Amino acid sequence: MKVIDIIRQAEAAGETRFAFELLPPLKGENINSIFDTIDALVPFDPAYINITYHREDVKYVEREGGLLERRVVRKRPGTVAISAAIMARYGIETVPHLVCGGSSKFDLEDMLIEMEFLGIENVLALRGDCLKGENLFRPHPEGYAYAVDLIRHIGAMNRGEYVDCEIDNCMPTHFCVGVAGYPEKHAQAPNRATDIAYLKQKIEAGAEYVVTQMFFDNAKYFEYVADCRAAGITVPIIPGLKPFSTKRQLSLLPQTFHVDLPQALVEAVEACRTNEEVRQVGIRWAVQQAKELREAKVPVLHFYTMGRSDTIVQIAQEVF
Repeated sequence: MKVIDIIRQAEAAGETRFAFELLPPLKGENINSIFDTIDALVPFDPAYINITYHREDVKYVEREGGLLERRVVRKRPGTVAISAAIMARYGIETVPHLVCGGSSKFDLEDMLIEMEFLGIENVLALRGDCLKGENLFRPHPEGYAYAVDLIRHIGAMNRGEYVDCEIDNCMPTHFCVGVAGYPEKHAQAPNRATDIAYLKQKIEAGAEYVVTQMFFDNAKYFEYVADCRAAGITVPIIPGLKPFSTKRQLSLLPQTFHVDLPQALVEAVEACRTNEEVRQVGIRWAVQQAKELREAKVPVLHFYTMGRSDTIVQIAQEVF
């Protein structure tokens, strides 16, 4: 089932569904950690599960004579396979992430064909991050620089048009495309209005819903939705929530995700003596956010688990 249909059903029923995002296991680990996390969250009837995609990383290994050997590694492979395994085991729709970074348009097309063969109907189309140590995003020489180009590619495949021109009798695919939105603007956007204009381009290219970056002040989400509607964006905008869990995140989250932290949250975290106390503060804050968003009739709440289910379970028990 397509995610947009799940969202529309929830809107029609006046419900708020539960959804969450998982990271593939590190290379060398098995899939049981994924299943354990899902087992803990299944009682809350997940609408769908997102599986992140991690592009290649670069590391340098010192060789004899002091020479450095450049190695390209992928630390968390398996996004498509994990998505298919979850659907087969639980019957829950999955949304694999697909990123432009590190892949040619032919690589991306092959991954989409694999998803189609496996019965995966949903995909979250992203540009992806810069390589570690680089400040600017560099696309693959035969790839895409922006998510909107990937969305157009998927839309063409849905019409039976493939970039591999040597294929005869191309069958149309059936993907529902989601995209990312940034209530506090993307770090590389010059301003919020421009960022929303870029989002509108992605919707016009065929994206059917938006999942937001994490935020810790619901007012920023509501303002963002209002500004998007004023700009002519009418698709569902799903709020993404991440519970605070460590003191280190006071600096890490703003630096990594370019989000502002409300002063009340900062003061509550700073008053904690242990990370367990921080985790409880984070749970209370996320519960408060989730309840307010549910009262506002958002159709889905999307939780960033970062591989941990225990915190999300405690939140879901109070909200759903």
